[in-house]
This record gives sequence, structure tokens and C-alpha cells, in this order.
Amino acid sequence: MKFKTYILVILSIILILLSGCTKEVKEYNKPAFYWYSKIVEVIAQGDLEQADSYYSSLQGEHIGSPLLPEATMILALAHMDYKEYLLSEHFLDEYIKRYATANEKEEAEFLKVRAKYMALVNPRRDQALIGEALKSGEKFKYNYPNSMYEENIDTMLTRLYLAQAVLNKTIVDLYERLDKPKSAAYYRTVHDNSWVPWDDVNRADTPWYRAWFEGDGTSSWYAFMIPDTKSVVSRNSISEKNTEVKTEKVDTKTDEIIQTDDAEQEVVKEIQEKENNSSWYDFMIPTWGDDSEEDEEEIEEIQEKVDNSSWYDFMMPKWGDNETK
Repeated sequence: MKFKTYILVILSIILILLSGCTKEVKEYNKPAFYWYSKIVEVIAQGDLEQADSYYSSLQGEHIGSPLLPEATMILALAHMDYKEYLLSEHFLDEYIKRYATANEKEEAEFLKVRAKYMALVNPRRDQALIGEALKSGEKFKYNYPNSMYEENIDTMLTRLYLAQAVLNKTIVDLYERLDKPKSAAYYRTVHDNSWVPWDDVNRADTPWYRAWFEGDGTSSWYAFMIPDTKSVVSRNSISEKNTEVKTEKVDTKTDEIIQTDDAEQEVVKEIQEKENNSSWYDFMIPTWGDDSEEDEEEIEEIQEKVDNSSWYDFMMPKWGDNETK
């Protein structure tokens, strides 16, 4: 009796372990309402990845189902709510291309603009996305001039233009600190920011843990550690104070900037030619001093001895001078 009890207990444990390790059975060939209910259920649980999988099953098995448009919009709004803006745009594009009517298309286009706007959490880190959001907003105003979302679009566009202006001004200030007047002048002409009343504009608040490293866009917390000298980045910049034409050369050994006038350029060229004609083993070659006649004779004598010698001379005994006794 006890033996049978032990066997039943062991078998039940094995069944429990096997049932826990088995993978979920793949479902297929289900009605459209089943997949739709599954999408709503997993979205309520916060599992958007599984919801996308169920949407693929619904779309694959029931391509003409009337539940598809609503499921597509639900997933677009769910991804936007979870700050997954790229996926939200994907479902909105799918909705616009396949299911939206004229009135529904306007709402979907507005949600696309809003998704791009909401994706700009840190405007100073994504200059391209600001441009894309501005283009989509202006395109929406052009396509729907009397839209019910016009005020919302204008608010988003105003904030985007201000973000672009502040970012551009930050870049200009950076180039000015690095002594890059040409680059600063270029970025002043990229966007016309004369319409911005800078005295009335408050910069976006930066969290304290980011402000330590990013600053407020005008300076950095480590600015006091940087000496007031030319930066390595700006070694080729042109200062407005210096009107004399000078040639800047960099010493490869010390990385220092050498400014030479026209009279000193020939000397620098000679030094550069010598450096180019030199080799790494020059320090092993003895220097003979000036090429005088005595030195040349000594060099010839040494050269004759070297030519008349052989590699085994060190093995031969030295008999001294050939003197007669």
C-alpha cells in the first residue's frame, strides 16, 4: 500500500513539473472575435508585445474582418500611452492606408503629429526629429486648413519652433565659446530667430541629475576648470583681432601651435625637409662633424679597413706589429 502511495506521489510531482515546463500551445484557426478579445485582454495587462502577436493572427486569418480597424486604432493608442511612439506611428499609418474614412483620416493624421511631438523628451538631443515634427505639423495645417485640431497643432508648432530656436542659439553660443566665429555666423543664418523675444522666453527645466553634466545650454559646470586659452578644436579658427596673415603649424612632439611669418617659412620648410628625409635609426649612426679634408681621409682609411676585413677576424690571433729583431 505504501509502495503504491509513493508511486502516485512521484508521478504527480513529475506531471506537475512537466506541465510547468511545457510551452504554451500555439493557437490558430480561431474566430475574429476571439483574437480581438485576446488583444483587449493583454493590453489591459500591459503586455503589448503579445497584443501585437494576436493582432498579426487576426490580420492573417481574417483580412476582411470589421474588427481590424478598431483593433488597429486600439494598438496605436496603447503604444502611444506606453511612450512607444514609433510603433504608434506604424499602426496609425496602417490605419490611414487601409481603413480610415475622410473624417477618420484627419484624426489619425493629428495623432501622428502628436506622436512626433510627444517623442521629443529631450529636444537638445534630437535635432532631426524637431524638423520632422515641424514638417508634419505644417503639412497637416496645409491639408486641413479648417480643422478642429488647429489650435492644438498651433500650440505644438509654437513650442517646436521655440525648441528649434533655443537649440540653434545653444549651438551658436557653443561655437562662440570655442572661438569659431565663422561657424557661429553660419548657424545664425540657418534659421531666422529674430522673431523670438528672448527676454520673455524661459528655457526648459532640466532635472538636477542631468543639469550636472549637460548644463543649461549656455555653460557647463566644469567651465571654471578650462583655462582661457585657445582650444585644440579651434586651432584653425580665425580671430577678428588678428589681422596679420600668419601660418599656423603644429609641433608634432609637443602639440603646440607655431605661428610663423613669411620670413620664417623658409626655415620651417628646411626643418620639415630634414625631418622627412630622416629615419628612425638615425640616432645609431655616428656623426662625423664637418666634412673637412682630414675627416674625409680618416673616413676613407676606416672604410678600406672595413672592406679588407672579414667576419672571422675576431678568431685570428693578434701577433702584434711586423718588426724585425
